[in-house]
Amino acid sequence: MQASILLKDILLVFVVISSVAAAIMFPDFGSRFKVLPFYCLMINFFLSYLSIDLASVWKALRGHSAQILVFTVMKLAILPVIIYFVFYFFAPDYALSALLLTGVSTGVVAPMISNMVRGNSALVLVVVVITSALAPFTLPALIKMVVAKEVAISFLSMLRMLATVIFIPIIIVEIIRYLLPRFVTPILKIQFPVSLLLFALINLGVFYRYAPFFKKEPYVIIMATVVVFVLAAIYCAVGILFFRKGSVENQLAGAVMLGNINNVLVIVFSSEFFGPVEPLVAAMYMIPFFVIVIPLRYYHHRKTKTA
Repeated sequence: MQASILLKDILLVFVVISSVAAAIMFPDFGSRFKVLPFYCLMINFFLSYLSIDLASVWKALRGHSAQILVFTVMKLAILPVIIYFVFYFFAPDYALSALLLTGVSTGVVAPMISNMVRGNSALVLVVVVITSALAPFTLPALIKMVVAKEVAISFLSMLRMLATVIFIPIIIVEIIRYLLPRFVTPILKIQFPVSLLLFALINLGVFYRYAPFFKKEPYVIIMATVVVFVLAAIYCAVGILFFRKGSVENQLAGAVMLGNINNVLVIVFSSEFFGPVEPLVAAMYMIPFFVIVIPLRYYHHRKTKTA
Protein backbone atom coordinates (compact mmCIF):
# COMPACT_ATOMS: atom_id res chain seq x y z
CA MET A 1 0.00 0.00 0.00
CA GLN A 2 2.72 2.46 1.06
CA ALA A 3 4.83 1.50 -1.98
CA SER A 4 1.87 2.22 -4.25
CA ILE A 5 1.35 5.66 -2.66
CA LEU A 6 5.07 6.44 -2.97
CA LEU A 7 5.03 5.45 -6.65
CA LYS A 8 2.06 7.76 -7.28
CA ASP A 9 3.82 10.63 -5.51
CA ILE A 10 6.97 10.16 -7.60
CA LEU A 11 4.93 9.92 -10.78
CA LEU A 12 3.03 13.11 -9.92
CA VAL A 13 6.23 15.07 -9.19
CA PHE A 14 7.73 13.75 -12.44
CA VAL A 15 4.68 14.84 -14.46
CA VAL A 16 4.73 18.30 -12.89
CA ILE A 17 8.45 18.91 -13.47
CA SER A 18 8.52 17.39 -16.97
CA SER A 19 5.46 19.38 -18.11
CA VAL A 20 7.03 22.62 -16.85
CA ALA A 21 10.25 21.73 -18.69
CA ALA A 22 8.33 20.84 -21.86
CA ALA A 23 6.48 24.17 -21.82
CA ILE A 24 9.76 26.07 -21.45
CA MET A 25 11.61 24.07 -24.14
CA PHE A 26 8.70 23.91 -26.59
CA PRO A 27 6.65 27.08 -26.05
CA ASP A 28 4.84 26.77 -29.40
CA PHE A 29 3.48 23.41 -28.27
CA GLY A 30 2.55 24.77 -24.84
CA SER A 31 0.68 27.71 -26.36
CA ARG A 32 -1.89 25.28 -27.76
CA PHE A 33 -3.14 24.76 -24.19
CA LYS A 34 -3.24 28.41 -23.10
CA VAL A 35 -7.03 28.50 -22.57
CA LEU A 36 -7.11 25.30 -20.46
CA PRO A 37 -5.46 26.02 -17.06
CA PHE A 38 -8.47 27.78 -15.54
CA TYR A 39 -10.88 24.98 -16.50
CA CYS A 40 -8.42 22.20 -15.65
CA LEU A 41 -8.04 23.69 -12.17
CA MET A 42 -11.81 23.61 -11.67
CA ILE A 43 -12.00 19.98 -12.79
CA ASN A 44 -9.12 19.11 -10.46
CA PHE A 45 -10.90 20.74 -7.52
CA PHE A 46 -14.10 18.94 -8.46
CA LEU A 47 -12.31 15.57 -8.31
CA SER A 48 -10.67 16.45 -5.00
CA TYR A 49 -13.79 17.77 -3.29
CA LEU A 50 -15.70 14.65 -4.34
CA SER A 51 -13.83 12.65 -1.71
CA ILE A 52 -14.73 15.06 1.11
CA ASP A 53 -17.84 14.33 3.16
CA LEU A 54 -19.13 17.62 4.60
CA ALA A 55 -21.13 15.78 7.30
CA SER A 56 -17.90 14.51 8.88
CA VAL A 57 -16.49 18.03 8.72
CA TRP A 58 -19.23 19.48 10.94
CA LYS A 59 -18.81 16.59 13.37
CA ALA A 60 -15.08 17.24 13.73
CA LEU A 61 -15.61 21.00 13.94
CA ARG A 62 -17.69 20.72 17.10
CA GLY A 63 -14.79 19.22 19.02
CA HIS A 64 -12.08 21.72 18.04
CA SER A 65 -13.92 24.94 17.19
CA ALA A 66 -11.84 27.43 19.26
CA GLN A 67 -8.50 25.92 18.27
CA ILE A 68 -9.51 25.78 14.61
CA LEU A 69 -10.59 29.45 14.67
CA VAL A 70 -7.23 30.61 16.06
CA PHE A 71 -5.30 28.36 13.67
CA THR A 72 -7.28 29.62 10.66
CA VAL A 73 -6.59 33.26 11.55
CA MET A 74 -2.91 32.46 11.96
CA LYS A 75 -2.78 30.51 8.68
CA LEU A 76 -4.71 32.94 6.46
CA ALA A 77 -3.84 36.32 7.98
CA ILE A 78 -0.92 36.45 10.42
CA LEU A 79 1.65 33.97 9.11
CA PRO A 80 1.48 35.13 5.44
CA VAL A 81 2.32 38.70 6.47
CA ILE A 82 5.22 37.59 8.68
CA ILE A 83 6.62 35.30 5.98
CA TYR A 84 6.25 38.04 3.36
CA PHE A 85 8.34 40.55 5.31
CA VAL A 86 10.97 37.95 6.23
CA PHE A 87 11.43 37.16 2.54
CA TYR A 88 11.18 40.84 1.61
CA PHE A 89 14.23 41.43 3.80
CA PHE A 90 16.30 38.37 2.80
CA ALA A 91 15.02 37.46 -0.71
CA PRO A 92 12.74 40.26 -2.01
CA ASP A 93 12.28 38.70 -5.46
CA TYR A 94 10.48 35.79 -3.81
CA ALA A 95 8.49 37.67 -1.16
CA LEU A 96 5.27 37.70 -3.18
CA SER A 97 5.61 33.99 -3.92
CA ALA A 98 6.00 33.33 -0.19
CA LEU A 99 2.91 35.41 0.56
CA LEU A 100 0.78 33.59 -2.03
CA LEU A 101 1.81 30.10 -0.94
CA THR A 102 1.47 30.86 2.76
CA GLY A 103 -1.90 32.58 2.41
CA VAL A 104 -3.57 30.05 0.13
CA SER A 105 -5.93 27.38 1.44
CA THR A 106 -4.84 23.98 2.78
CA GLY A 107 -4.68 21.41 -0.02
CA VAL A 108 -7.64 19.13 -0.52
CA VAL A 109 -5.40 16.04 -0.39
CA ALA A 110 -4.03 17.07 3.01
CA PRO A 111 -6.25 14.57 4.90
CA MET A 112 -4.66 11.76 2.87
CA ILE A 113 -1.18 13.08 3.72
CA SER A 114 -2.23 13.28 7.37
CA ASN A 115 -3.28 9.62 7.28
CA MET A 116 0.16 8.72 5.94
CA VAL A 117 1.95 10.40 8.86
CA ARG A 118 -0.69 9.37 11.45
CA GLY A 119 -1.91 12.88 12.16
CA ASN A 120 -5.37 14.03 13.28
CA SER A 121 -7.03 13.79 9.86
CA ALA A 122 -10.45 14.91 11.12
CA LEU A 123 -8.90 18.19 12.23
CA VAL A 124 -7.14 18.54 8.88
CA LEU A 125 -10.36 17.93 6.97
CA VAL A 126 -12.13 20.74 8.82
CA VAL A 127 -9.34 23.22 8.08
CA VAL A 128 -9.33 22.20 4.41
CA VAL A 129 -13.01 23.12 4.08
CA ILE A 130 -12.80 26.34 6.12
CA THR A 131 -9.66 27.71 4.43
CA SER A 132 -11.00 26.77 0.98
CA ALA A 133 -14.15 28.79 1.71
CA LEU A 134 -12.25 31.80 3.10
CA ALA A 135 -9.19 31.99 0.81
CA PRO A 136 -11.03 33.67 -2.13
CA PHE A 137 -11.68 36.61 0.22
CA THR A 138 -8.58 36.64 2.43
CA LEU A 139 -5.87 36.13 -0.21
CA PRO A 140 -6.86 39.10 -2.44
CA ALA A 141 -7.25 41.23 0.69
CA LEU A 142 -3.74 40.28 1.84
CA ILE A 143 -2.28 41.13 -1.55
CA LYS A 144 -3.96 44.53 -1.66
CA MET A 145 -2.97 45.41 1.91
CA VAL A 146 0.58 44.07 1.98
CA VAL A 147 1.83 44.74 -1.56
CA ALA A 148 -0.59 47.49 -2.63
CA LYS A 149 2.21 49.79 -3.78
CA GLU A 150 3.69 47.13 -6.06
CA VAL A 151 0.53 45.46 -7.35
CA ALA A 152 -2.17 47.46 -9.14
CA ILE A 153 -4.77 44.70 -9.49
CA SER A 154 -8.47 44.88 -8.80
CA PHE A 155 -9.48 43.18 -5.56
CA LEU A 156 -12.77 42.15 -7.18
CA SER A 157 -10.98 40.59 -10.15
CA MET A 158 -8.89 38.41 -7.87
CA LEU A 159 -11.87 37.54 -5.69
CA ARG A 160 -13.99 36.65 -8.72
CA MET A 161 -11.33 34.35 -10.14
CA LEU A 162 -10.70 32.51 -6.86
CA ALA A 163 -14.38 32.23 -5.95
CA THR A 164 -15.21 30.78 -9.36
CA VAL A 165 -12.57 28.03 -9.32
CA ILE A 166 -13.34 27.06 -5.71
CA PHE A 167 -17.08 27.41 -5.21
CA ILE A 168 -18.42 26.14 -8.56
CA PRO A 169 -16.73 22.71 -8.14
CA ILE A 170 -18.07 22.49 -4.57
CA ILE A 171 -21.62 23.23 -5.77
CA ILE A 172 -21.36 20.65 -8.58
CA VAL A 173 -20.02 18.04 -6.14
CA GLU A 174 -22.94 18.56 -3.76
CA ILE A 175 -25.44 18.33 -6.64
CA ILE A 176 -23.91 15.02 -7.80
CA ARG A 177 -23.68 13.70 -4.24
CA TYR A 178 -27.42 14.22 -3.65
CA LEU A 179 -28.93 13.72 -7.11
CA LEU A 180 -26.54 11.25 -8.77
CA PRO A 181 -24.69 9.47 -5.93
CA ARG A 182 -24.04 6.35 -8.03
CA PHE A 183 -21.54 8.33 -10.12
CA VAL A 184 -19.31 9.25 -7.17
CA THR A 185 -17.42 5.95 -6.88
CA PRO A 186 -16.72 5.50 -10.64
CA ILE A 187 -15.42 9.08 -10.85
CA LEU A 188 -13.14 8.60 -7.84
CA LYS A 189 -11.64 5.47 -9.47
CA ILE A 190 -10.24 7.56 -12.32
CA GLN A 191 -9.24 10.51 -10.13
CA PHE A 192 -5.48 9.92 -10.15
CA PRO A 193 -4.82 9.46 -13.90
CA VAL A 194 -7.15 12.36 -14.72
CA SER A 195 -5.37 14.55 -12.15
CA LEU A 196 -2.01 13.74 -13.75
CA LEU A 197 -3.34 14.86 -17.13
CA LEU A 198 -4.82 18.03 -15.61
CA PHE A 199 -1.54 18.96 -13.91
CA ALA A 200 0.33 18.51 -17.18
CA LEU A 201 -2.17 20.62 -19.14
CA ILE A 202 -2.09 23.38 -16.51
CA ASN A 203 1.70 23.62 -16.61
CA LEU A 204 1.86 23.50 -20.40
CA GLY A 205 -0.75 26.23 -20.65
CA VAL A 206 0.93 28.45 -18.05
CA PHE A 207 4.69 28.19 -18.46
CA TYR A 208 5.04 28.44 -22.24
CA ARG A 209 4.59 32.22 -21.96
CA TYR A 210 7.62 32.50 -19.68
CA ALA A 211 9.99 30.41 -21.84
CA PRO A 212 12.21 33.38 -22.89
CA PHE A 213 12.58 34.50 -19.27
CA PHE A 214 13.57 31.07 -17.93
CA LYS A 215 15.99 30.44 -20.81
CA LYS A 216 17.63 33.79 -20.06
CA GLU A 217 17.54 33.39 -16.26
CA PRO A 218 17.87 29.62 -15.56
CA TYR A 219 19.20 30.25 -12.05
CA VAL A 220 15.66 31.29 -11.05
CA ILE A 221 14.63 27.63 -11.26
CA ILE A 222 17.33 26.67 -8.74
CA MET A 223 16.38 29.55 -6.44
CA ALA A 224 12.69 28.60 -6.65
CA THR A 225 13.55 25.08 -5.51
CA VAL A 226 15.55 26.41 -2.54
CA VAL A 227 12.73 28.79 -1.61
CA VAL A 228 10.05 26.09 -1.53
CA PHE A 229 12.07 23.81 0.73
CA VAL A 230 12.73 26.70 3.10
CA LEU A 231 9.02 27.51 3.13
CA ALA A 232 8.06 23.86 3.71
CA ALA A 233 10.46 23.64 6.67
CA ILE A 234 8.98 26.82 8.18
CA TYR A 235 5.42 25.58 7.68
CA CYS A 236 6.07 22.25 9.38
CA ALA A 237 7.92 23.87 12.29
CA VAL A 238 5.18 26.46 12.87
CA GLY A 239 2.43 23.83 12.60
CA ILE A 240 4.08 21.61 15.19
CA LEU A 241 4.80 24.54 17.53
CA PHE A 242 1.19 25.75 17.30
CA PHE A 243 -0.01 22.42 18.74
CA ARG A 244 3.05 21.86 20.97
CA LYS A 245 0.87 21.41 24.07
CA GLY A 246 -1.43 18.96 22.29
CA SER A 247 -1.04 15.37 21.16
CA VAL A 248 1.50 14.19 18.61
CA GLU A 249 -1.41 13.60 16.21
CA ASN A 250 -2.45 17.26 16.48
CA GLN A 251 1.14 18.45 16.04
CA LEU A 252 1.42 16.41 12.83
CA ALA A 253 -1.95 17.73 11.70
CA GLY A 254 -0.67 21.28 12.21
CA ALA A 255 2.39 20.57 10.06
CA VAL A 256 0.23 19.03 7.33
CA MET A 257 -2.33 21.86 7.37
CA LEU A 258 0.42 24.41 6.77
CA GLY A 259 2.76 22.32 4.64
CA ASN A 260 0.26 20.76 2.24
CA ILE A 261 -1.21 23.74 0.44
CA ASN A 262 -3.20 24.42 -2.71
CA ASN A 263 -0.09 25.25 -4.74
CA VAL A 264 -1.84 24.36 -8.03
CA LEU A 265 -4.33 27.12 -7.33
CA VAL A 266 -1.40 29.51 -6.85
CA ILE A 267 0.07 28.42 -10.21
CA VAL A 268 -3.06 29.38 -12.12
CA PHE A 269 -3.94 32.41 -9.97
CA SER A 270 -0.46 33.94 -10.10
CA SER A 271 -0.16 33.32 -13.85
CA GLU A 272 -3.30 35.42 -14.29
CA PHE A 273 -2.09 38.37 -12.22
CA PHE A 274 1.68 38.01 -11.71
CA GLY A 275 4.59 36.02 -13.08
CA PRO A 276 6.87 34.47 -14.11
CA VAL A 277 8.56 33.79 -10.76
CA GLU A 278 5.38 33.23 -8.74
CA PRO A 279 3.92 30.38 -10.90
CA LEU A 280 7.34 28.69 -11.01
CA VAL A 281 7.78 28.75 -7.24
CA ALA A 282 4.25 27.38 -6.84
CA ALA A 283 4.99 24.56 -9.30
CA MET A 284 8.26 23.67 -7.58
CA TYR A 285 6.41 23.39 -4.28
CA MET A 286 5.02 20.10 -5.57
CA ILE A 287 8.35 18.53 -4.53
CA PRO A 288 8.31 19.37 -0.79
CA PHE A 289 4.53 18.89 -0.85
CA PHE A 290 5.21 15.14 -0.78
CA VAL A 291 8.77 15.07 0.58
CA ILE A 292 7.65 16.47 3.95
CA VAL A 293 6.00 13.11 4.60
CA ILE A 294 9.46 11.66 5.33
CA PRO A 295 10.51 14.01 8.19
CA LEU A 296 6.98 13.99 9.61
CA ARG A 297 6.99 10.20 9.77
CA TYR A 298 10.34 10.37 11.55
CA TYR A 299 8.95 12.97 13.95
CA HIS A 300 6.01 10.66 14.78
CA HIS A 301 8.38 7.73 15.32
CA ARG A 302 10.70 9.75 17.58
CA LYS A 303 7.91 11.26 19.69
CA THR A 304 6.02 7.98 20.16
CA LYS A 305 9.20 6.07 20.92
CA THR A 306 10.25 8.47 23.68
CA ALA A 307 6.71 8.81 25.12
